[in-house]
This record gives sequence, C-alpha cells and structure tokens, in this order.
Amino acid sequence: MSIRVVSLLAVILDQLSKYWIVRSCQLGQSITVLKEYFYITYIQNPGAAFGFMADMPVYLRIPFFILITLGAGIIVYAYQRFVPPEKKLHRFALGLIWGGAMGNFIDRLFYRKVVDFIDVRYHQHQWYVFNVADSCITVGLILLVLGYLFGGGGRPQERF
Repeated sequence: MSIRVVSLLAVILDQLSKYWIVRSCQLGQSITVLKEYFYITYIQNPGAAFGFMADMPVYLRIPFFILITLGAGIIVYAYQRFVPPEKKLHRFALGLIWGGAMGNFIDRLFYRKVVDFIDVRYHQHQWYVFNVADSCITVGLILLVLGYLFGGGGRPQERF
C-alpha cells in the first residue's frame, strides 16, 4: 500500500471519528465503554501532545503549529523519497505518521483545537485523552523504530 493511501485512510478514519464525537457528545462528556479501563471522553486540546503549549495565545499557537506541521511534512516527504519500495513497513509507518499529522492539522485549522476522545485508564490512573491521529503517529513511530532496529543489515542509508 502506498504512503499516500495509508495517509489518506488515516485522515479519513481520524476525521470521521472526530465528526462522530463532535455530533454525538457534549464537550466534557464521558461515556464508559469498559469500566475502570476505557472511556469515550470528548475534550478539545488547544496545545500539542499532553496539552503542551495550551496556554500560549492563539495568535502565536496556531501559526506555530502550522509551521511545525509543514516542517514535519517536508521532513517526512524528503525521507520517504529515500525509502525503497520493498521497505513496506517503513513506508506504511511514514503513511501513518503523515496521516496522523494531517488529521490534527485539519482540527487546528478548523477548530483551533484538536478533538480528543480516547480515554484509557487503569483504575484510578488516567492517561492523557487522545485521538485516532495521535494513535497513528505513535504506531507509525514505533513501527519506524522497529523497522530500523530489525529491518536488516547493510549501510545505514540502505537499511530503509
């Protein structure tokens, strides 16, 4: 599967899930899926991961995130040009990363915040609420690292 197809599927899944949450839930509403472990909790995160920079003024925050996303996009695009077609895991991982970045980018453009709703807990311990785009980025990064570590020998530029 091409990077573009993976990215497009990630964006579609992310945006459809966020659309469903925004239309189905009240801001701050939490629905128990699996008591003490998994909830659907609708929040809006104006910052980056873990609420980082959430208190930054919007006139600085939005341009900053646009520049960061564009910069990351250029890096992913440039990097994928050196990844041979037979390195399918790497290309799939890059597609997930790019699709996740675009999913959150769309939120920032339209809402000035990112819609988050996946709420994982372990009894009284709670992780940060996240979304499908965040999951795609995380899984993509993990796959990229695993592919690099266990992807075979050769010179470093040939490992990809």
